[in-house]
Amino acid sequence: MNFLEVKEVSKAFVNHQALSNVSLEVPEGKIFGLLGPNGAGKTTLIRIINNITLPDTGEILFNGESLKPEHVQHIGYLPEERGLYKKMKTGEQALYFAQLRGLKRHEAMKRLKYWFQKFEIESWWNKKVEELSKGMQQKVQFIVTILHEPKLLIFDEPFSGFDPINVNLLKQEILNLKEKGSTIIFSTHNMASVEELCDNIALINNSKKVLDGDVQEIKQQFKLNVFDLHFKGRFDKFSASISTDYKIEEVRQENGHTICRTKLLNGSTTNQLISSMLPHGELVGMNEVIPSVNDIFIRVVENENKLQVAEQVK
Repeated sequence: MNFLEVKEVSKAFVNHQALSNVSLEVPEGKIFGLLGPNGAGKTTLIRIINNITLPDTGEILFNGESLKPEHVQHIGYLPEERGLYKKMKTGEQALYFAQLRGLKRHEAMKRLKYWFQKFEIESWWNKKVEELSKGMQQKVQFIVTILHEPKLLIFDEPFSGFDPINVNLLKQEILNLKEKGSTIIFSTHNMASVEELCDNIALINNSKKVLDGDVQEIKQQFKLNVFDLHFKGRFDKFSASISTDYKIEEVRQENGHTICRTKLLNGSTTNQLISSMLPHGELVGMNEVIPSVNDIFIRVVENENKLQVAEQVK
């Protein structure tokens, strides 16, 4: 079941088309990566989902209903540009935002105490926000975002300003929220985090959706028939005998054997490749090279940009 559906949404500003007929399906209880280069249209879409701005055309369905202003109470949004008041005390401000989200004071205090203790930040309660580091402010804003236990969470670059230890802390909390049933939209340029956290992704480029689907299925879709062969023996003789059905792309030495990255061509098979190698040594191991989300991101965006330039030239 899809918790959020974006149906043919378009949005234009003066001299700029931010979104062009974008459609997305965000499955319930999953982490959905919203990806794209700077200026692609991601932030505009997030603002539309949050009812900050309206689409020119199209529709957003929130848990099966057409998106309404009252649905915002069920959304937690951590924007890339943080919104804490610098002169206000940290605890006072967190309590203020919690009550804005509909929590009674007693319940808000109870939940804040739990999270401040969990993140080991009780001593920050009476400090002004401007006294905190960027990472400390980020922790507070994360708490404020999730405190009212919204059905939909939107994190825009949530790890900005964090050291590796605190990045791991937040990643674990995001996974915990998923386990408890939250649906999460995760927007970032850190593709390694996408690999770790996301079940599904969508890629927006130049206002249009150019790719979406299950992460593992997309990675399988983009693999290039490339294999790493771990080889012991006379690699020089093997490479000299290799046919035009294979292309050696990279060779490196590791743990006393040769790792040969080879692309299969002309419909050749791994069995044929192994057979051609065995007369010259021993095959220690072999694994298929699966492209990373980062590799796929770059390939798709570059191809789309080339197509766009070609269309403009016509």
